[in-house]
Amino acid sequence: MTPTAQATRRRLDLAALADLPADMRPRVDPRGLGVGIVHLGIGAFHRAHQAVYTEDAIAAAGGDWGICGVTERSPAVADALGPQDGLYTVAVRGADGERRRVIPSVREVRWARADPEALTRRIADPATAIVTLTVTEKAYRLDPGTGRLRDGDPDLEADLRGGSTRTVVGQLVAGLARRRAHSGAPITVVCCDNLPSNGATLRDLVHDFARRRAPRDGLSAWLADHVRFPSTMVDRIVPATTAADRRALAAATGLADEGLVVTEPFSQWVIEDYFAGPRPAWERAGAIMTDRVWPYERIKLRMLNGSHSTLAYLGMLADHEFVADAIASDGLCHVIAGLMAIDVAPTLRVPDGFDLLHYRDDLLRRFANRALRHRTAQIALDGSQKLPGRLLGTIRDRRAHGAEPALAALGVAAWMRVVSVRRSDSGRPLTIEDPLGGEIAARVGSLHGPRQIVDALLAMREIFGADLAADRGLCDLLVDLVERLGRDGAEATARSLTA
Repeated sequence: MTPTAQATRRRLDLAALADLPADMRPRVDPRGLGVGIVHLGIGAFHRAHQAVYTEDAIAAAGGDWGICGVTERSPAVADALGPQDGLYTVAVRGADGERRRVIPSVREVRWARADPEALTRRIADPATAIVTLTVTEKAYRLDPGTGRLRDGDPDLEADLRGGSTRTVVGQLVAGLARRRAHSGAPITVVCCDNLPSNGATLRDLVHDFARRRAPRDGLSAWLADHVRFPSTMVDRIVPATTAADRRALAAATGLADEGLVVTEPFSQWVIEDYFAGPRPAWERAGAIMTDRVWPYERIKLRMLNGSHSTLAYLGMLADHEFVADAIASDGLCHVIAGLMAIDVAPTLRVPDGFDLLHYRDDLLRRFANRALRHRTAQIALDGSQKLPGRLLGTIRDRRAHGAEPALAALGVAAWMRVVSVRRSDSGRPLTIEDPLGGEIAARVGSLHGPRQIVDALLAMREIFGADLAADRGLCDLLVDLVERLGRDGAEATARSLTA
C-alpha cells in the first residue's frame, strides 16, 4: 500500500467500532466513561500495560476509571489518538501468531506543554482519584547519589520559581497544591517506572520539591496526610511500532490506526495495596496486590532489566540490531543465563511460591521472540539512568560478599565501550542518547586506554557513587573487560567468560 493510500484510509474511531471483528471490539463501552485516572507519559508501554489492565478491571467490576493520558515530550501521541477518540489497537505477538484488541480506556489526551493549566486542573479535580506515571527514569531528575532532585537542573529551577511546569515532579506538585487549595480530597500517585522502591522514591522527590518551592506554606504536611505513593513493579516488552506494523493492521481491518502498539503475550503488574481512596479492581484483571512489592521489583529490575541492558550493549557491539538476534548468539545467551544464575540470583529474596529458575528460562524465551522486533538501541537509551537499578545494585551486593561479579561487570564494561568508542566491533557508528551524554563525551572524548576510560567514567558519582569509584578490585575488573572487548570483540569476550 502506498503512503497516500494509507493516509486516505478511514481512521479508527468510535464510529468505526461496529465494523471491527467481534474479537477486536472493546470489552467496555467508552461512551460516557468518566475520567478517574490521570496518566503522565502515555507512551507505548502504558497503552500496552496499565491501560489494558484498567479496561479489564472496568469490565469486571465497573467504575469511572477512564484515563486522561498526558504526553510529555511531544504532541505525537495526542495527535495520533485525538482523531481516534482515544482508541487504539494492541497487537499481541507470540509463537502462536497475533491477537488484536481495541482498547477504550483512554478518554482524554493532552500534551502537557500545550495547556499546563488544564493539566493542573485535571489533577486537582476531585473526580481524579489516581495519578499514574510511565515517564522513564530520566524524567524524574533524580540524583542517585543523594536520592533527591538533581541540583542545577534548569527545568527544575524554572518550576521551583513558579513560572512553569516543565518537569513531571513540577506538574505533580502544581496539581496537588491546587487540589489542597480547593477540595483537599485525598489522592494516590502510582509510579510505574523502573526506579528502586519507586513509590517511596517518587514520594521523596515530591516532598523535596514542595519544601524547596515554599518551605513554610504547609504543603508538605498536607501531602503526608492526603497523598499516598504505593510502589509497583511492571513487566511487559513493548518494542517501537513500525510503519510496516501499521500497514499490516490497516490491510487486515480496513482502518488506519496511528496509535497501534505491539507487544508480547506476557504481562505482569505487582502493586502495593496502599491507596488513599478508591481504585480500579486491577486484581480482577490479573494484577497482584500485595504489601511487599520490593522482592518482585528487585527480581524484575535485576533479572530482566539488567539482562536486557547487558544484552543490548553487547548486542550493539556485535552488530545485532534486534534482541532476538543477540540472544540467538551462543556466547551472548550463555552470558545472560549466567548473569542471572551466578551474579543476580544470590542477591534476591524470592517470594514464597516464586520459581526463579522458571522465571529465568521464561525470560530467555521472551528475549528470543522473533515476532517482536525489539531493537538493542532502544533498550540502550539513557544508560546513565538505568545502570544503577539494573546492574550496579547487583555488583554492590556481590562485592559486599567478596565475590567478583564478572558477568554483571561485563554489562557495565560494554556500556563503557559503547559510550567511549561509539563504534561496533565491525566499525559501524553507534548513536547513543543519554541525558548525561554531553558530560560523558567530555570525559572520554580524548581518551583511548581502557584504564583511562574506566577511571573517567567511574568518577561520575551521579552514576556510580563514591563507593564503586573507590573499589579498586572492581576498577581492575572493568579495565580488564573493557580491554578484552576492544581487543577480542563482544562475541569472543562473552564466549571466554562462559567457556
